[in-house]
Amino acid sequence: MSRVVCCGLTTLDLTQVVDRVPAPDEKVVARSVTVDVGGPAANAARTVAALQHPVTLVTALGTGPVAGLARELLAAEGVEVVDVAADDGAPALSTVLVTAGTGERAVVSTNAVGRATATPAGDVLDRAGALLVDGHLLAAQTALAREARARGAVVLLDGGSWKPGLEDLLAHVDLALLSADFTLPPELTGNSRARDAVLDATARLGPVFVAQSHGPDPIRVLAEGRRYTLPVPHVPAGEVVDTLGAGDVLHGVTAMHLADGASWCNAVARGARVASRSVRYAGALGWAAGG
Repeated sequence: MSRVVCCGLTTLDLTQVVDRVPAPDEKVVARSVTVDVGGPAANAARTVAALQHPVTLVTALGTGPVAGLARELLAAEGVEVVDVAADDGAPALSTVLVTAGTGERAVVSTNAVGRATATPAGDVLDRAGALLVDGHLLAAQTALAREARARGAVVLLDGGSWKPGLEDLLAHVDLALLSADFTLPPELTGNSRARDAVLDATARLGPVFVAQSHGPDPIRVLAEGRRYTLPVPHVPAGEVVDTLGAGDVLHGVTAMHLADGASWCNAVARGARVASRSVRYAGALGWAAGG
């Protein structure tokens, strides 16, 4: 079984479920509070581990109690961690407000953009079939993506948002799976307002397969010049509990199936099925415990 390597952001998330997001200068009482690991790459790695597949997370944890807690939580879930932090900082922190009844979320977070990292050792990719990158540790990710391609592993980008320098990473990416909110600088899209301008501009930067998810709507795909959509299983609004981490589940499941040799289209479709199931449960991994 080929290993999945995920490289990118780990956060420590404080999640509170509220009846509604407070207005300015308003205080509300939360229904529940949890503290857990988060971040695109970390949640993708946790997803892979929950499916009993070998996975390594290359991330920047650093030192101190917050880093220690994040490390312990990841280890307890079966995620092997390679820490490439080159400073004494702590993981990023996120405050997440989940609206009861709709599952919608509001997030305030720091991230790891610009954080100093060491170059990961090449052996981290031993027996890896897929590498997932999220754009947060660009120097480390670009080095790993270049090496992964040389070894024949598939490189998948979790494109949550544009970050300066992402074009250098995209040159080494095979598949880019973008969020609905992903946009590129105007100079890269030519200020185009066309429906597929983001797909076209991203493909010009390197990836052969570019897809963009749109929540419950079909996933739009541009692959080797061909355009099509992939259906997303319908979840009735009344059954949506929490959308937190659904995109990370999509990417993690996709990466796992890519590592196992599935076709790119099939891997994304499988990821969409599990991601749709995940919104029926609370938390990023509630679906795994819920059956």
